[in-house]
Amino acid sequence: MSASTAAGKKRNKARAGKVIKLDATGVYYKDLNRQIRALAQDGARKFEVSNVYGQRYLGTNLWGIEDREKIRIRINGTPGSDMGAFMDGPTLEVFGNAQDATGNTMNCGRIIVHGSAGDVLGYGMRGGEIYVRANVGYRVGIHMKEYMDKIPTIVIGGTMQDFFGEYMAGGRIIVLNKFFEGNPPIRQSYFIGTGMHGGNIFVRGDIEAHQIGAEVGITEPTDEEWKEIEKYVANFCTVFGLEKRQVKLLKREKFWRLSAKSKRPYGRLYAY
Repeated sequence: MSASTAAGKKRNKARAGKVIKLDATGVYYKDLNRQIRALAQDGARKFEVSNVYGQRYLGTNLWGIEDREKIRIRINGTPGSDMGAFMDGPTLEVFGNAQDATGNTMNCGRIIVHGSAGDVLGYGMRGGEIYVRANVGYRVGIHMKEYMDKIPTIVIGGTMQDFFGEYMAGGRIIVLNKFFEGNPPIRQSYFIGTGMHGGNIFVRGDIEAHQIGAEVGITEPTDEEWKEIEKYVANFCTVFGLEKRQVKLLKREKFWRLSAKSKRPYGRLYAY
């Protein structure tokens, strides 16, 4: 090993343990993303980005970087659309709200949002985990998919809007509706699971038949599914410091499972 290579590895190791602080005030989103990638290529693994105000695509351009699953980006502010799109490994934690299409076609990694998230969260998501402390917008989880042990998961602390889980083909979504006690009704969402043909949605609270798509059935979670719910609700409580509420959130009789009645809901319309 040459002296320059050894020195480079030593510098990268030192930088990996250091939190790199960046100020995004007035920084164009492309420049901010290029700066993060360049620092990551040089060994940085921990970032804190402050004064984020609408910059898009944060965390999306880190493909091919060694040990990218060790990259942690703390975001203070409101990131723009497509945060974590196509993301493959890193962890993004937002102390604020997130805009639309967060986790778009995400492959693996983790996104944590301490506020609310906008529309189309987790569109086409095929791996990884997303945790949202508060509410989400319209068409969340549409076209989610899974393959073998790659099962994308979204956990939402609050409630959702219309067309939730539309055309869902795989994965799991857990809705805690945690701002209500008792057996809370899901008041805000209609057309839930329209076109759904795979995956599971677990909802804490009552769902009325007129709120769900014709392709969706409502049953109680199985024992195996309840273990999954317990695991991801525990994760949710840990990342948001809500351990004291965990017991209240985990009452089995308050959860319903929404799943597809058929893997080919439109088979008769488009095939013989």
